[in-house]
Amino acid sequence: MKPGKFVLHGAVAASVVAAFVSVPAYAQSVATSSSSKGKLHLLPATLETTQWGWFDNAQPPVLTIDSGDTVVLETMMHSHNQVLPGKTIEEIKKLRTDHPGRGPHTVTGPIYVNGAEPGDVLRVQLNKIVPRAYATNFNVPGMFGQFPKEYVDGQVKYVYLDLDKKTAEFLPGVYIPLNPFPGTLAVARKEPGRYSSVPPGDYAGNMDIRDLTAGTVLYVPVHVPGALLWTGDSHAAQGNGEVNLTALETAYKEFNITVSVDKNMKLDMPRIETPTSWITMGFDQDLNKAWDGARDQTTKLLGELFKQSPEQAATQMPKLSDCRVSQVVNIKKGIHCITSKDPKRAEDMERPTKETAKYYVSHVADADLNKAMDGASMGMIKWLESNKGIARLDAYGLASVAMDCRVGKVSDTEKNVHCLMPKSLWQTPK
Repeated sequence: MKPGKFVLHGAVAASVVAAFVSVPAYAQSVATSSSSKGKLHLLPATLETTQWGWFDNAQPPVLTIDSGDTVVLETMMHSHNQVLPGKTIEEIKKLRTDHPGRGPHTVTGPIYVNGAEPGDVLRVQLNKIVPRAYATNFNVPGMFGQFPKEYVDGQVKYVYLDLDKKTAEFLPGVYIPLNPFPGTLAVARKEPGRYSSVPPGDYAGNMDIRDLTAGTVLYVPVHVPGALLWTGDSHAAQGNGEVNLTALETAYKEFNITVSVDKNMKLDMPRIETPTSWITMGFDQDLNKAWDGARDQTTKLLGELFKQSPEQAATQMPKLSDCRVSQVVNIKKGIHCITSKDPKRAEDMERPTKETAKYYVSHVADADLNKAMDGASMGMIKWLESNKGIARLDAYGLASVAMDCRVGKVSDTEKNVHCLMPKSLWQTPK
């Protein structure tokens, strides 16, 4: 069966867009108005347009587009939409143990982009994100997450996403602000064969960077003809660290992106652009090496932005760049650094070592960044248990969806991690 393609105009096109969720074909292409650039393509999430837990650069595309086109697509929940309210944690664990070697994510794609060649950069502009009305957070008992040995028991929570108030009540009186972003947005790897969707890399992938929201742009180097673009692991919110393995995991009714090819930009790692900042990143199984990668990418960016030498950029980085622990649960851990486009306006550099008016705080310094992150994040989890009276698995989950772990001062002998929990999460219902 080959993807169907229809080009529609005027009111007919508008009615098709409105009825997107009921489109039975692979994909549809809708002509945009004369004032817009490119075409509008509709890509439902079906068994034919998704893969469960893997990428393969030989996978036939489910949609072919031109540079500058817009795609309005859907995503599924994990394991081909099998993680839904009512599914138990034992059943979720079995979905992993019965299918070794693949990730849990359902990814929509791949999308082939005409004209994209190795050495180019794919520009993916995130226009709009509309989640479904519920999400889940879970830790798989004795498997995965930052602390699988400490949490040999597991649980799953399902929560309502109030899209009007833009919050989710995670625990009684504890409200998580919704900030939807794709946990996974990937092009094909250069290596042939089938690869798990879990680890991120120079192809982007499962980066779990919560700042990649609507209004931002992902730039990622192209490794194969057509780039081959996938997305999934759709999130409604996430903490920096994602310590129990999952965020507020959901699916998207609408993920609206504009995709174009940049023949002039040269990158060896992905970058994210926000209206005010650039975000650079590093990934490695060792958080120290992930930091080294993020530092190198950030100093390279500073040199480009402000015409600085590598030595100058390294000196300026602690003053201009705000670095966070993206996640520590995807085989390759991640650190991302946010750098203002305006050197006179530094990012949020607050690194408290004790409670402030806005945050509850845990802080650990260690020569090993992995140990500093372990200590600071576990410190916050235990604090939530003892000071807030939150049950241990709920505290683990709350830390995963809301804690903000920041990288502080880093030297050869001491590396600091500061994990912050916003006090604003605790609200008295009106």
